Formats: sequence, structure tokens, C-alpha cells
Amino acid sequence: MSRYLGDAWALPYLDPQIRPFFSSGVIRIQVCRSCDAPQHPPDDVCHACQGTEFSHRDSAGLGTVHSFIIVHHPVHPALTERVPYAVALITLDDMPQIRVCGNIVDAAPEAVSIGQPVRATFEEIHDAETGEDLTIPQWETLTG
Repeated sequence: MSRYLGDAWALPYLDPQIRPFFSSGVIRIQVCRSCDAPQHPPDDVCHACQGTEFSHRDSAGLGTVHSFIIVHHPVHPALTERVPYAVALITLDDMPQIRVCGNIVDAAPEAVSIGQPVRATFEEIHDAETGEDLTIPQWETLTG
């Protein structure tokens, strides 16, 4: 199965903080153990209390489109056949202070709208370079 942005498109670099987001198969958000504040993207220091101990909380993977952009210009030759496509900033329903970015994969770019309900879907990819199996979060629109 071909990847959404094509097989030649680079996979993300996974440091220890972001790895759970791209390898768990759920929307996994970093949470401070000191103050229970969720944050994304993950960091070494809590943005709320400056704590340095973290765990993770799984989201149900439902949200709404907070903002989006339609990419018309291929910024890399590997994307020439893929444009146009929509990249959205998603507000999570169960963690409304958190927004995550991802592609809307099941709708024409012109059909995407602010406030549109979406759910996470995951693109399973084997990274031949690292030998890891990744689950890249993407977003599907919900109707009704």
C-alpha cells in the first residue's frame, strides 16, 4: 500500500519524547507527572510547571478542525503527484487544550472546513532505515 504522501517522502525523526506519538497506534499525549498538564508536541520541560517527569495519556482520537491549509505547491519533488492536499490543526475533543497536526486523508481539500469533526486513523509504515514499525496519525472526516 502506498503511503499518503508517497513512499519517497521522509519519515519523522523519532526522539524519545515523540516516539510514543508515532509508534503506539493511538493519539498518545505527553502529560506532566507533577501537575497533570498535557502538552503537545512533547518537550523535556512541562510548559505549565517546569516539571521534568512525564507519562502519557491516550486520546480517543476524536476532534475538530481548528485550522487548515491546502498545499498546492509541491515543496519537494516527492510531493509533485500528491498536491493539492489538506493539512489540518486538530483540537482534541477529550483534551481541548491540545492541538495536533495531520493530513485529512478522505476528503477533497476543498471539502475541509473549520469546525469539521474528524477522527484519527493510522498509516502503518515499516521504516526500513531504523527497522521500526510506525503508525503515522492522519485524520478522516466524520459526517452527521
